Amino acid sequence: MSQHSPSLVNDIRAASRQLVREFGFLDKTIAGTDLSGSGVHAMMEIGLNPGITAKEISTRLKLEKSTISRLLKSLEARGEITQTRSESDGRSFGLTLTETGKATFAKIDNFGDALARRALKRINGDKAQEICDAMSAYAEALAMPQETPADYQPQFTVAEGYQTGMIGDIAGMHARTHGHIVGMGPTFESVVSNAMAEFMPRIGKPMNNSWSVLENGAVIGSITIDGEDLGNNIAHLRWFILSERLRGKGLGKVLLQKALEHSDALGFDEIHLWTLKGLEAARVLYERNGFTLAEEYVGDQWGKAVTEQKFIRIRPK
Repeated sequence: MSQHSPSLVNDIRAASRQLVREFGFLDKTIAGTDLSGSGVHAMMEIGLNPGITAKEISTRLKLEKSTISRLLKSLEARGEITQTRSESDGRSFGLTLTETGKATFAKIDNFGDALARRALKRINGDKAQEICDAMSAYAEALAMPQETPADYQPQFTVAEGYQTGMIGDIAGMHARTHGHIVGMGPTFESVVSNAMAEFMPRIGKPMNNSWSVLENGAVIGSITIDGEDLGNNIAHLRWFILSERLRGKGLGKVLLQKALEHSDALGFDEIHLWTLKGLEAARVLYERNGFTLAEEYVGDQWGKAVTEQKFIRIRPK
């Protein structure tokens, strides 16, 4: 079990208290609104995850069901949110922002964005990414159950090729991760599933391959190179996704590197990928590995008009 010095523990605790103060969580209202801290967090969750349920918010915010119920009623009374009965489960209600709520969400989001950017301007070089990785790891460690040993390290395996259940696992991760951008519902997940179902019988051909992060047999991260569908000696990078709890562990870099090495070894002139605007962490990773933005356009193939981006990487000479 790792032992850390009392001074290190005290420094981390002091930094945590300062973060709470700087973010304004000790004020009666925060983020430039007249909402409480829990109200701001609830608005962010609903804005980022349209259709989220009260139960899911209770779990994410670690608040009692009765507290969440009162909070949501107050937001609804203010005209910030609305509840719609779920099509798949008539007993639950999905929460979405009203036009008033969207304006409040934008104010909160802009406040947080400005706060982060102002601080990052004072941080040099690669330290910003180091801070991001460290904060992600620390937040994940805090979220572990109390009975989890302090030296616990999740055991992940990176496997090559087809994995049983990967179509459902990967399609589900895409829907949960990108649903707030493309719209919740079956359309996006169905498009991803159908495309993967077409590809998987071809995965064994030499120009194609997939690499997946496995945990107890389940795929919780993956990337694919389709060397056939675009033609003209162009590789298609597809279905690059990581479970949220894998972020900041460097596994995205590992998967992307495997895809790039495969493509370069086979002599593909270019690698093309399509992604959604707004996924900034992914864009940074792509650009660090030689991809450049080639095209941006509005598409509706996912069931909702969204801004899509095409990135291209030219094989190094």
